[in-house]
Amino acid sequence: MPELPEVEVLARHLRPLIHGKTIRGVNVRRAKVLAPTSLRKFQQVLLGAKFTGLARRGKYLLFQLRVKGGAERVVLLGHLGMTGRIYLARKDEPLPRHAAAVLDLGRENFIYEDTRYFGRLTLDTSAVEKLGPEPLAGDFDQPAFAQLLKRSRQAIKVKLLDQALIAGVGNIYASEALFRAGLSPRLPAQKLTGVQITRLVRAIREVLTDAIKCGSTVPLNFSGGKSDGLFYFGRAPGAGDYYVERLRVYDRAGRPCPVCGGLIKRIRQAARSTFYCPRCQRR
Repeated sequence: MPELPEVEVLARHLRPLIHGKTIRGVNVRRAKVLAPTSLRKFQQVLLGAKFTGLARRGKYLLFQLRVKGGAERVVLLGHLGMTGRIYLARKDEPLPRHAAAVLDLGRENFIYEDTRYFGRLTLDTSAVEKLGPEPLAGDFDQPAFAQLLKRSRQAIKVKLLDQALIAGVGNIYASEALFRAGLSPRLPAQKLTGVQITRLVRAIREVLTDAIKCGSTVPLNFSGGKSDGLFYFGRAPGAGDYYVERLRVYDRAGRPCPVCGGLIKRIRQAARSTFYCPRCQRR
């Protein structure tokens, strides 16, 4: 599932492309992705609305719009789920098979595509109200994080996936951050010391920042086909394996650790794969 860096890269890409564009038509092919917004309300609100901005909150895209015929502002929430893609395509290009919603922007179509339909494109924004702090924001620091962790007996890797604890971190970056911090993924969250929490906060910030910088340099491809690694919306042909080169432990089971040379190990935690170095991340 796309995590904070992927969504941030996509937001930065789309923001200038949609700004000021007016929605001239609304074509919903899979009403499931609108839930709980009704098809009627979705079409009524969006038709004639103008894009005024785009923000990110955790793994969510927040499209800001001004409704037709007034100053009313609404937010369209986009979530990529496991296989979602959001992009602009020329009007003369055929719609992809799994296009769930298509917004007519004049010369281009705004396409929300999802092969498994686990994502959302909806006017319901209640999901963002339950999110924890943004890991790259100023209010995410050691004291506040320590207060949240001390209440949990869960393994720290599992706890990092809790979006109410910290917004946007998923399976990939939880493993990567714990490796950078030198912490065992099995360590109970409430057992972390102040020094360990400080290292973890720094590691989370660093790994997310590095991934965003990496993603911002890769030419994107929206023509479809198999997705790869960081970019769930695809890389342009010929783009280098920037993302894979920067992963230190994730999906590298059986390969040498880049620090000590020992073998990376894979375990299951809360039905998810965790990758770590037993030597560098001793419990």
